[in-house]
Amino acid sequence: MTARTLTVRDLAQIAIFAALIAALGLPGALTIGAVAVPITFQTLGVMLAGAILGARKGFFAVLLFLVLTAAGLPLLSGGRGGLVWFTTSPSTGYLYGWLAGVAVIGYLTAVLLPRYPFWPALAATVLGGIVVVYLFGVPVTAVNLGLPLWAALVDSAKFLPGDVAKAVVTVLVARQVHKAYPGLIPGALRRKPSMTAGHAGR
Repeated sequence: MTARTLTVRDLAQIAIFAALIAALGLPGALTIGAVAVPITFQTLGVMLAGAILGARKGFFAVLLFLVLTAAGLPLLSGGRGGLVWFTTSPSTGYLYGWLAGVAVIGYLTAVLLPRYPFWPALAATVLGGIVVVYLFGVPVTAVNLGLPLWAALVDSAKFLPGDVAKAVVTVLVARQVHKAYPGLIPGALRRKPSMTAGHAGR
């Protein structure tokens, strides 16, 4: 993240992605297993925010969404909202993990641009959108429910297939977006053609 002032265009993009995350909660949530942490589409919005907007704007988009939710707006899947979801809920840690995860995805995406090869991009999205988010979510779930850490970790496996699919979708969408609208992530570490020549690939 840089100290660059947010422009009107930046603010509009932040608002749009905050709205996207909220919209992805409209289909509702599915709860599977003994631990009451719901499976939702909203993690897809978080991944897309990082991969398309970058660390700074993506972070603010997720932060805006979470602030509005904490203020009481029913923006989480299933029409949930309020401070309880940021304190004692089993899914509390995952919400805070979104902030760290979107920053990691955004930073690594900037490093990969302008080429944004598929497999490194997928690895970056999985690292930020799954590994980092789980690092926050699983321990907090264990604490809030009084479970052993291993039990919360085993239960979190139910999220993996869907989250991996979301990461794949994110990369496919972000590749097309960055191809059509280069420069969405200011300050991306762009390599010189001579450094990438002969290393094309997905």
